[in-house]
Amino acid sequence: MLYAIKKPNESNERLISRFKKLVQRSRVVMDTKKTQYHANAPTKGRIRKAAIMRSHYRKLKEKNQYRSA
Repeated sequence: MLYAIKKPNESNERLISRFKKLVQRSRVVMDTKKTQYHANAPTKGRIRKAAIMRSHYRKLKEKNQYRSA
């Protein structure tokens, strides 16, 4: 559980912004958005296609790396 204790001579706006930063750093919002909708597990075919495309784009990136210099 996240909480922020108000410091002496701290305004409410500053306290709220400090709390928002704590929430962002803890990735609470990102995790809840990720689990908001149910996603089916990827099939073997999709995993394989993704791996093939990843290797293809890596080769292209490596090939183009020397051309831009």
